[in-house]
Amino acid sequence: MFDLESLVRPNIRGMKPYSSARDEFQGEARVMLDANENSLGSAGPEQFNRYPDPQQRAVKQELAKLKQVDPAQIFLGNGSDEAIDLLVRLTCIPGQDSVLLLPPTYGMYEVAANLNDVRIERIQLTTDFQLSPEIVAGVVASEAKLVFLCSPNNPTGNLLHAAAIEEILGGFRGLVVVDEAYADFTDAPSWTTRLAEFPNLVVMQTFSKAWGLAGLRLGMAFASPEIISYLNKIKPPYNISEATQQHALAALHDAPHFEQMRQQLLAGRTWLAEQLPTLPIVAEVFPSDANFLLARFRPDATAVYDYLLEQGVVVRNRTTQPGCAGTLRLTVGTPAENELLVQALREFNLAG
Repeated sequence: MFDLESLVRPNIRGMKPYSSARDEFQGEARVMLDANENSLGSAGPEQFNRYPDPQQRAVKQELAKLKQVDPAQIFLGNGSDEAIDLLVRLTCIPGQDSVLLLPPTYGMYEVAANLNDVRIERIQLTTDFQLSPEIVAGVVASEAKLVFLCSPNNPTGNLLHAAAIEEILGGFRGLVVVDEAYADFTDAPSWTTRLAEFPNLVVMQTFSKAWGLAGLRLGMAFASPEIISYLNKIKPPYNISEATQQHALAALHDAPHFEQMRQQLLAGRTWLAEQLPTLPIVAEVFPSDANFLLARFRPDATAVYDYLLEQGVVVRNRTTQPGCAGTLRLTVGTPAENELLVQALREFNLAG
């Protein structure tokens, strides 16, 4: 039985959050003299002398329409990394509690755990990067406060089986965090559609990938209003800048451009998935529901990686990750960038 109150750290349950006048006031004020801002304006061409809305109400209203959730089910963070860190801090007592990771997976989960002095449990995914019945049983039996499930997974690109995730949601006693940073590149329904069924579900998404706003650092977490309320309680008061909120609103109002970019990236993924297997140095290209491909190279992926760097082509070497020996992660670029990548790999093969 999931019990949020028993999962949250006792000191956080009882703490009083920082409160600004902007939290207490809504609407348009004639005179704003509450926050010791510079009332004369800003240096530079733009006006950012006022603190931003600490609850990001306008962005959440638009996002709620798009995601078909309630604004009270949305947390916005300084990248998904802030949500990851806050979820660990919300539930895990340093030096006492643990989080559960399923490698190979996104590296920031481990960084957040280490930063907060939280023990890490690991259960490795299968050789095809999936959740087996044995893995599910191990997750359900764990006493960890959090389990992170990256789906589509990074660095492998594949969706985790929905039935296995559902079984974990039904049996795991802590928070189940499904990281959907790459969900816009798959046709599978988002787990945000299942929030009402699972009180222990947290879904993370981001503006950094399909929306093309990585430079803004804006991440999303969707959960029950109770969980979101706790995240808002412990976040910095003004964690999302006014500039970021304005740009996010503009992006949300430009859905046709978003869809155009998404389709172009999907076409690029298909093209790369067709081209890479034709290269003798490519031993395997893994299926992907993300905006990248994981490929296994022979005989030496690191030599390929170093050669690409010499050619000014930067990819991600994943060969040291569990189950990823000999692999590089290749992000889908522009059509011209994709062609340059394939040409460089072809030249490496000829040089070898």
